[in-house]
Amino acid sequence: MTTAAALTVDQAHARLHELTVIDVRAPGEYAAGHLPGAHNIPLDHLDTALPALRTAAGRGELLVVCASGARSAEACRRLAGHGIPASGLTGGTNAWREHGHTTHGDTGTRARWAMERQVRLAAGSLVLTGLLAGQRWGAARWLSAGVAGGLVFSALTDTCGMARILAKLPHNRPEATALDATLAALGG
Repeated sequence: MTTAAALTVDQAHARLHELTVIDVRAPGEYAAGHLPGAHNIPLDHLDTALPALRTAAGRGELLVVCASGARSAEACRRLAGHGIPASGLTGGTNAWREHGHTTHGDTGTRARWAMERQVRLAAGSLVLTGLLAGQRWGAARWLSAGVAGGLVFSALTDTCGMARILAKLPHNRPEATALDATLAALGG
């Protein structure tokens, strides 16, 4: 198993021209702003992309990014399990922007919500629904309790089951042609 240390924003910025950047966020998040030259391979499509990523890693170092660094760390662990070395970006695209570096995005598309914002909307809506329905049917409050428990578990494990579910929605899935083009670019 091969692992590489995470790069700081300054290290990544200085070496961006020599890195192959893989953004593992959902397509909507990627479209809202990504590192220059980044390729979008959502985390749930990582296994499909292994051959192309292995080829790309053979040509040079992979830098895996997400919003905060949690998903990219998981991606790096999974890649290492397949013998593909990759580094993560400490703090993700959020830290990249905080350091004043520009991101590229689709200017012709409507702004899409980041996964974190989608999770907050879904969790808040479910909690509110459980509380309101609980006024009439007491057992409905268990919905709110379940979401609260899920949020605590998510914080303790630094994972998010709700984000994994939301990533399967059509607006968060990559178009097959876009993913195929990305894999061809990386594998070629």
